[in-house]
Amino acid sequence: MRTFTIGKNDAGQRLDRFLAKAIPLLPASLAQKYVRIKRIKVNGARAARDQRLAVGDTVDCYVNDEFFDAPDADNVYLTIVSPKLSIVYEDENILLLNKPGGMLCHAGDHTDGKSDGATLRDHMLAYLYQKRIWRPQEENAFTPALCNRIDRNTSGIVIAAKNAEALRILNEKIQARELSKFYLCVCLGRPTPPKGRIECFLRKDERENKMRVYHHAVPDGRSAVTLYETLSTRDGLSLIEVELLTGRTHQIRASFADIGCPLLGDGKYGRGAENRKHNETSQLLCSYRLRFDFPTDAGALNYLRGKEFAVDTVPFQDKYFG
Repeated sequence: MRTFTIGKNDAGQRLDRFLAKAIPLLPASLAQKYVRIKRIKVNGARAARDQRLAVGDTVDCYVNDEFFDAPDADNVYLTIVSPKLSIVYEDENILLLNKPGGMLCHAGDHTDGKSDGATLRDHMLAYLYQKRIWRPQEENAFTPALCNRIDRNTSGIVIAAKNAEALRILNEKIQARELSKFYLCVCLGRPTPPKGRIECFLRKDERENKMRVYHHAVPDGRSAVTLYETLSTRDGLSLIEVELLTGRTHQIRASFADIGCPLLGDGKYGRGAENRKHNETSQLLCSYRLRFDFPTDAGALNYLRGKEFAVDTVPFQDKYFG
């Protein structure tokens, strides 16, 4: 609980507008609710959101302490009233989230230096906070975290750890490649052969902010191995299932462009004319299936060994191959 005493510079304001400035992390809709249920009072009595404040008035705010923190990238979740999450699976340790295309995983993932609204992490934290699964004021250090990330315009499964033990185990298993990740994509043409393995080296071109493909080892290059299988071909497009044996930035997009079959909609590695022809403005790529292989001990997460999860639908699959 916190009490504000109104001075002459705050006098004359409506209560709701004062609250927006005094407690910027508190969403307007939640502030209105708190006024209505008397968690926010003026001079110890019920107030109205449009009530004008006078010099000497006291505003009592029975609001969680975290809302009084200074706004920063780590507490955006407090400003989210209705988290937008598509949950593939949830238990006491993990969440599997189906990230929509166009949403960032983390605030630091954008490369243009501009804010892009709430991220998947923000919505995940808002969900756990509102469900009282995570109580930040009771934690010394731990914050639930995303264990993997996918590109802004790629959709599909992202893993979140709800506690420190799950995060430690998942980070170890991902590093040891004990999870199998499968993607669906639509590419131009038909890969030859229709089923195969792409091995190359990827190095970032900082000037163009894209990955360059090499077929021999290069300084700062990282090996990339991609398995693929053509599931269907129609009207010059192919539906491909991809399994990543390595997880490099833009691995699928750069690798398929290199073999002459760029992803439809890809503005960085694709073909603009084809993208415009099909009216696609982002790559048709979805991390649609995940399997917890866990060939070695996974401690508290052993119950996940051998389990596989998938998103319910992949819209671009239905659109072009339904």
